[in-house]
Amino acid sequence: MGPLAGIKVIEVGGIGPAPFCGMLFADMGAEVILIERKRDGAAFGQRPGDDPGRHSIVHRGKKSLAMDLKKPGAAATLLRLVMDADVLIEGFRPGVMEKLGLGPDQCLAANRRLIYGRITGWGQYGPLSRCAGHDINYISLSGALYHGGHRDSPPAAPPTLVGDIGGGAMILAIGLLAALLEARQSGEGQVIDAAISDGSALMTSLLLGLQQQGLWADQRQGNFLDGGSHWYDCYECADGGYVSVGALEPGFYRQLMERCGFAGDAGFAAQFDPAQWPRQKKRMAELFRSRKRDEWCAILEGTDACFAPVLSLSEAPQHPHNRARNTFTEADGITQPAPAPRFSRTPATIAGRPPANGEHTLTILNGAGFSEQEVAGLRAQDVI
Repeated sequence: MGPLAGIKVIEVGGIGPAPFCGMLFADMGAEVILIERKRDGAAFGQRPGDDPGRHSIVHRGKKSLAMDLKKPGAAATLLRLVMDADVLIEGFRPGVMEKLGLGPDQCLAANRRLIYGRITGWGQYGPLSRCAGHDINYISLSGALYHGGHRDSPPAAPPTLVGDIGGGAMILAIGLLAALLEARQSGEGQVIDAAISDGSALMTSLLLGLQQQGLWADQRQGNFLDGGSHWYDCYECADGGYVSVGALEPGFYRQLMERCGFAGDAGFAAQFDPAQWPRQKKRMAELFRSRKRDEWCAILEGTDACFAPVLSLSEAPQHPHNRARNTFTEADGITQPAPAPRFSRTPATIAGRPPANGEHTLTILNGAGFSEQEVAGLRAQDVI
């Protein structure tokens, strides 16, 4: 029984951060009902002959109700489910749910305690709110992308992680949980407008604070935490692998220098002198290219030199630290990240495999009080 046991969530299916947010709630014990479009042909990213639900890690632990929301009677059907829900999550462009008859006004009229979570790239209003976009665009506008990568190449960031997941799904989840707590006191629901551009801007707070103090410049790879310094960057090794170092504090920096063989080297005495960083980085790069990645792991890993190998998605589950903490797990034959964070008394768990499209349609409708005649009518109208 996770910490959110007893909470019922309706997730209106889509792509991007909304499914990840729904997964967080499912991992923590909530009942998450996924309203999916009835599949007709191959789904996005589906391989021929593949079970489309099997690899949808973000749908683990959810129940699937397949429904065509554009059909007459679909909105009324979903509103009946909303009456008994705590949270609704949707990730369409502004106005889409309203056109379907499922906007906040209709849903809150059916259930005044409902928390209606809306996640979009640009938000529900503003000059760009109706425009298409993706993670890379949202974090570009917020300033979050600018310092990703080195100055001799275009900005780059890990795909989907900064915007969709960090600035989107995580911020939405915090908003939903906060609103659930408030609703316990007020008895009233509300609408959460989670824009990825807003959330990723919020994530720049630390950097903006440094900038206000004159400690951060608007120059990519010109600062101590963006690859400008020799002690905070990634380096290529002799075998083509990469390692990362991040020895910010002077004591950790000394350990890094000692283990790299630079202890007592006057060329590395000044840690925070930007004028010396280019020369120091060149020497560090030459040093790391002299050994294979595993050799550097033997020298630096497990010390206070602030070091880690740069692992691929395939390698990460096999690392001893990740194995010791069960950071990754295998469920239904699929290797995937384990639920996080860890709870001491009400642990989060993977409640089940990703559901097949419409696997729980009848179970959900029957549980919501739909009669056999009503279910047959919905089937006849091609709603389900």
